[in-house]
Amino acid sequence: MKKIKSIEEIINNYDNFIIDQWGVMHDGTFGYDHAFNSINILNSNNKKLFIISNSSKRSKSSIDRLPKLGFKKNSFINTVTSGEMIWQLLKKKFFNDKKKKNCFHIYDKEKEDGLDFRDGLNFNFVEKVEEADLILACTPFENLKPVDYIPLLEVAYNKKIIMYCANPDFETVESNSNNNIFCMGAIGEIYKKMGGNVIIKGKPDVSIYSQATNIIKLKKKRTVAIGDSLFHDIQGANNFEIDSVLVKSGIHKDLNQINNLIKNHQIVPTYIIDKFSI
Repeated sequence: MKKIKSIEEIINNYDNFIIDQWGVMHDGTFGYDHAFNSINILNSNNKKLFIISNSSKRSKSSIDRLPKLGFKKNSFINTVTSGEMIWQLLKKKFFNDKKKKNCFHIYDKEKEDGLDFRDGLNFNFVEKVEEADLILACTPFENLKPVDYIPLLEVAYNKKIIMYCANPDFETVESNSNNNIFCMGAIGEIYKKMGGNVIIKGKPDVSIYSQATNIIKLKKKRTVAIGDSLFHDIQGANNFEIDSVLVKSGIHKDLNQINNLIKNHQIVPTYIIDKFSI
């Protein structure tokens, strides 16, 4: 793991840059000035930029949101979200079912696109997990802690219900407090440890990398991923067999903690940088 101060230090080593969003490009509300500069410099050097995000949003929703955060849509060749991967999987798998499956949908009703995710899916959406054939896990219910999901998960486990997790991240940074908050991946991990079946298609699963980059002839040795999560961005890059940059401005901020996590979990980034800056 090499410490770098600027993306410019490695700009000539790579042609393709796979970039995470939250904690790297923006805080959920505002884009970072240093990220604007980095994207502009990479574009001006004719680098191919991709966004791969463990967001429960559909890809189009994430793309349409870029200008609101201060970024240009055409700066990126492709944008793929974990939510899109799960939506496409569910659409394909259950599209021809004559008898609709009952789906228990975990989402925050305060989020602007929670219900939009359902569009095009061939399900009956039910209010009780006891009635469900499957769980669609997008964003945590408002005001619930991870421990509050245990009764729900116990019912699901006893019924052998599969959870389709649209956001595999364990945690992210809350924009208004800079504190870490849990994501749906944390609930999926609890269910998995209980013995439940959890399906993810986002980072660190390699399928999302293949989906995002299949529109070009990719040379992995000339490709680097930039992200703020060891367990998703860096592990995903390692799984996909490309280099990686761990950004310290998001989930992992303390270098001692980072070193301990690397040692204990053997997830090693190629580079580490304070923030996604030039």
